[in-house]
Formats: sequence, structure tokens, C-alpha cells
Amino acid sequence: MSVKILSITLVLLSICVCCHSSEDTQDSRPGSRRPCCVDVTKHNMTADVVGPTYREQAARGHCVKAIIFNTKDRKQLCADPKAQWVKDLTAKMRKV
Repeated sequence: MSVKILSITLVLLSICVCCHSSEDTQDSRPGSRRPCCVDVTKHNMTADVVGPTYREQAARGHCVKAIIFNTKDRKQLCADPKAQWVKDLTAKMRKV
């Protein structure tokens, strides 16, 4: 294998690894980034939550620990994982 082909292969592989490592911060739209939660709500927002899924966000950098739900208006709701309504809703979702 020539050095030129090997170099190109390594560059392409590096690009793939970089793209894959940032995948968890990508929104469903190509090229957009999903913002992290920097604040959470403790107020019961169960009525606004839609869908049977949620995701957990770890505290990292300026992002806080949060449970993220999808809402009726297609936005993300950042909720306090220690709030009782969040615990109840995530337990219900895990049973489904």
C-alpha cells in the first residue's frame, strides 16, 4: 500500500471518529447542535410531556444533571432528576 493511500485513509478515518464522537450532541436536523440543559425545572410539567421516552444528561462543563423530555410544542424540557414527578414519570416510562 502506498504512503499516499495510507495517509488519505488515516485522514478519512480521523474525520469519521470525530463525527461519531460528537454524535450525542447532534439534533435530528443535520448540522444543528442540541443544546445542553444549563438549568432545570422542579415544577410538575407532566402534562406537557409527550412520547414514551426521555434521556439523561450528566453534569459536564456548564451543563447540569437533568432528565430531558420532549414536549407538545416539540421542545425539550430539562427537569430536575431529584423531583418526585420526574422520578414517577421516568419509572412509568421504563415500564412501557
